[in-house]
Amino acid sequence: MLHLKLPTDPRWVNIAEKHIGDILSDHAYCEQKAASSCISLIVEHPDREELVAVLTPVVAEEWSHFERVLEEMKKRGFKLGKPHKDDYVVELLKYGKKGGSPNDRLLDKLLTNALIEARSCERFKLLWQNIADAELSKFYYELMVSEAGHYVNFIELARLYHPATVVDKRWEEFLNREAEIIQQLELRGDRMH
Repeated sequence: MLHLKLPTDPRWVNIAEKHIGDILSDHAYCEQKAASSCISLIVEHPDREELVAVLTPVVAEEWSHFERVLEEMKKRGFKLGKPHKDDYVVELLKYGKKGGSPNDRLLDKLLTNALIEARSCERFKLLWQNIADAELSKFYYELMVSEAGHYVNFIELARLYHPATVVDKRWEEFLNREAEIIQQLELRGDRMH
């Protein structure tokens, strides 16, 4: 369903589990950034009623995830650290179009968000299936399902505003670039991406 070209290195989940406090802190910031990204899309495109209608509940859900991650941290005695630069997202954003028509830029923003949601979903699945903490395992299962829904939201919005052939071609390009980014990034257990 996610169509990712390169799976996460299976060693990531073992490293992540050893640094779960750092992973949770980074995860909290990822949820905050996801909410902010949706807000930005709404602010940039208030005339696109379907986009506003679809993304408004996503904003609330992503913020709710932020709060839930904070709760999981508090239960385990972890504090929210300072945010880190997300090299994965930085590289994806570089790939998005800066020029061209506003519609072209919208397509790239929607596909960038879809890809971030897809990779998060894949990593949540790894945590759900492999982490020893049963409560966190259940938590990550619930978030995996939610992120899959967000991924679908962004793809469907892209197809609403652009021809399917254009979306499919650009999506394939994004998937290929994302695989290159994953291959080039250092394997870190203290970051969600």
